Amino acid sequence: MSAMKFGGVQKLGRALMLPIAVLPIAGLLLRLGQPDLLAMPFVAAAGDAIFANLGILFAIGVAVGFAEENHGAAGLAGVVGYFVTIVGAQSIVAVPPDIAADVVKAAAYKAGMAKHISIPVGILCGLTGGWVYNHFHNIRLPDYLAFFGGRRFVPIATGFAALFLAAAFGWGLPSIESGLDALARAVFAMGDFGLFLYGVFNRLLIVTGLHHILNSLAWFILGNFNGTTGDLNRFFAGDPTAGAFMAGFFPVMMFGLPAACLAMYHAAPKAKRARVGGILLSMALTAFLTGVTEPVEFSFMFLAPSLYAVHAVLTGLSLVIMDLLNVKLGFGFSAGLFDYVINFKKATNPWLLMPVGAVYFALYYGLFRVVIAKAGLRTIGREDDGEVETATVPLAAGERGLSYLQALGGAANVKVCESCATRLRIEVADNDRIDDRALKALGARGVVRLGVGTIQVVIGPIAEQIADEVQAAIRLARAPRPQG
Repeated sequence: MSAMKFGGVQKLGRALMLPIAVLPIAGLLLRLGQPDLLAMPFVAAAGDAIFANLGILFAIGVAVGFAEENHGAAGLAGVVGYFVTIVGAQSIVAVPPDIAADVVKAAAYKAGMAKHISIPVGILCGLTGGWVYNHFHNIRLPDYLAFFGGRRFVPIATGFAALFLAAAFGWGLPSIESGLDALARAVFAMGDFGLFLYGVFNRLLIVTGLHHILNSLAWFILGNFNGTTGDLNRFFAGDPTAGAFMAGFFPVMMFGLPAACLAMYHAAPKAKRARVGGILLSMALTAFLTGVTEPVEFSFMFLAPSLYAVHAVLTGLSLVIMDLLNVKLGFGFSAGLFDYVINFKKATNPWLLMPVGAVYFALYYGLFRVVIAKAGLRTIGREDDGEVETATVPLAAGERGLSYLQALGGAANVKVCESCATRLRIEVADNDRIDDRALKALGARGVVRLGVGTIQVVIGPIAEQIADEVQAAIRLARAPRPQG
């Protein structure tokens, strides 16, 4: 895959994270409002409203995430495209003859159809809105149409483009539904082997950031429960069979990777443990509490690819084990303690996480201790004396942004600096101008070169803050200087 094509797919993965970021609050409100917790129906209804309108959120979020400058005009275009597609498809779709004469049933059929295709339509309209913005937001029209030029042209053009999507979904709905049903059946027919493959590729794709695309398919598309699709959506909608594509991540994120951090701590020389203990504890707590694991994974991913491959296999096995034990756990954000506690009463056999987690803790700790010692891996705290250890330099926001920019080769080298949940996604003029040592000294967990002009800097949950600070430093560096 060429660098340009890969960058586009990677950008899609990042764009999907924006709407997914609203799920924690949706899951929290939905659970807290239930009778077994706060018994406040309006709170549950507020959370359910977010899940019910995920298609619109995807249309906005994907469009903004895909558009240059993340401009809001693309989000408006995505929404316009979404409504044109959904309503247009509803007016075209053929209602089954046995209910066509019943106005109420026919309307319910069309509403169910709209709900079923909502998320795919939202993603496609978001991509369309973002693409139209990137190509036409500077368009110049004749003077008598000038009012509709520039960014105003973007939602107009997207609306017209959505007519083709409306026709495709309206006339092609039987084929689309058959295709989605066949996909779901194929995955579910694979049983535990399908879960295993999903878990393995979910971890292997982290290095590229494309695991978000895989997750979106599993969590929002596969399966159907009363018109609700996707493992995550179905779990919160009360489907007792949902949660298989999420439960297996809990033993790895809450127990396995924190144990790996403990193993790296014990593997470090005693003289260095005090210095690296805070870093490793922070990484372990982040994984345990929130399920954000990339800081841990990038600390050994490139040092020991074979060890990371074993980690991916163990993740796949965890999904299989939890499914065999009939454990159905779901999350709104990730497989950490917060989601485990909030969704405990909604889950099936959630208590079994503890014995499985204990086994995974011992397995990861023993595996990492042996491999680090046998292979002589230079994990955190075991670097050569001349190397810079990962450590967060205490800098003010403005200084931090400038320091990162300098480590990235300066304003002239950075074309685009954006963020996802845990990393900076950067387009640069020259990869060779990136100073890995300086980035590591500033707190980066790893630097990934995905191709010419494309890099990622793994930081952790504060990635968005640092991206904003780097962007501010770029604007300051490029601002015209007053003439003296």
